[in-house]
Amino acid sequence: MGSVAPSLHFDVLRDTRPNDTSLPAFMVSTTRGFLPRQEPIIELPSDFDVLESILTRMPIKKLDGMPGLLATCTLGETVLQELPDLTAAIDKYQNNLPLMNALYRDYSFLASAYLLEPCHERFMKGDAYGLGRQTLPSVISLPISRCAKLAGFKPFMEYAGSYALFNYRLENPKLGLEYDNLRLIRAFEHGLDPKSSEAGFVLVHVDMVQNSGPLVDGVVSALEACDSNDREAFDAGMGKVVQSMIKVNKVMDGMWGKSKPGDYTSFRTFIFGITSQSMFPHGVIYEGHGKFSFPLNHFPPTNSKKIPLCDNLLQVTMPDTPLTSILQDFRSYRPGNHREFLEYVRARSSFLSLKSYALQEPSSTALYLLALNQVRDFRWRHWCFTREYILKKTSHPTATGGSPIVTWLPNQLQAVLQAMVEVYEGAGRKLGKECDDVMELMYVQKDTLAKEVEKYCQERDVEAKSA
Repeated sequence: MGSVAPSLHFDVLRDTRPNDTSLPAFMVSTTRGFLPRQEPIIELPSDFDVLESILTRMPIKKLDGMPGLLATCTLGETVLQELPDLTAAIDKYQNNLPLMNALYRDYSFLASAYLLEPCHERFMKGDAYGLGRQTLPSVISLPISRCAKLAGFKPFMEYAGSYALFNYRLENPKLGLEYDNLRLIRAFEHGLDPKSSEAGFVLVHVDMVQNSGPLVDGVVSALEACDSNDREAFDAGMGKVVQSMIKVNKVMDGMWGKSKPGDYTSFRTFIFGITSQSMFPHGVIYEGHGKFSFPLNHFPPTNSKKIPLCDNLLQVTMPDTPLTSILQDFRSYRPGNHREFLEYVRARSSFLSLKSYALQEPSSTALYLLALNQVRDFRWRHWCFTREYILKKTSHPTATGGSPIVTWLPNQLQAVLQAMVEVYEGAGRKLGKECDDVMELMYVQKDTLAKEVEKYCQERDVEAKSA
């Protein structure tokens, strides 16, 4: 145990207070998990009609099916001709934090589309991405910097606050968060069509995260039970963690049918970040804003919180490699309340020695291993998606966030596989048939992963040791 106890309590919401505009849109709850505490704001005040008009016309295919500004590659000139600096209008509503989040979402979509439009044009011609626009004009850079600060984000597109978790609406509010009832608010390509691959890619992520409430509840319950030495309650909490992750992985498996591998690279162009990308060799200049008038390096949206939460609870040790340092950078690109919760869980689990507590009894050890297995399952699926959607479709060497495309995911997956081996073999392989079956599959996947990483590293002349 550490010598200084971390905070004994974190205020996880049970009442999400959806009508309270003074609270940030994203606060962890046992009901909505990592989703925003109220449904995302769809309509902006009339002060932002020009912004709304441009965003409505922006997608490659608009809601009415007609070609939009990105189809004709005229977004950049439209922004410069039509969009005024709306920073003053943002300040008018600055105390409404959910609205600030909606404005952050909208300006980050516009920023990404503006910067990467030239890359999209080249990609559609079959050429390399080339350079994106190297300067973000003040009519975007000033407002996005302002609303991002007020909403608690960095001034570039992020997974939660913009691209996915604040970018859905309910077609029929009475039906709630059923997948077929979800629609996108903003899109780059064909995503306003709910059956498109772009919509499927984003909305499957929303569908996964709607299962994070029970996961949060299970994590909190397991920590409290560990602290009070209540073995029955601990096992119940860990069981809830396992069951919620089973649901998440089942939803994730639906990606294959809702977003086609061959379609991903077309809308993927617009979700590249700035760090370590050939499109932005020197970063991006944020024009007219002293604080940001230098190259900025930001990571983009693929930044889930469910798996880091499990990592922190289970005390999974990541290898000491440059890839792991990228992981730590990624984890800073989250809503502030989410970051604080994840850090609380990491510190509290470490202080309580939750892993050691779990391994003291066979029932708890089995549940701990099954929880690790769900993390493995998630990361294995993610690797399979990367293989089929990206590695087989493009030779671009970096993922959207700037991480090495071949070695990044295996770095974390191999750490979980090793943790499973240590727990299983440390228990003398006597944890029951369910754990035996899990480990039989795990050993096969461990060998398969090593062979696949070696294959792709050889094909791309990449050093495999860092994985």
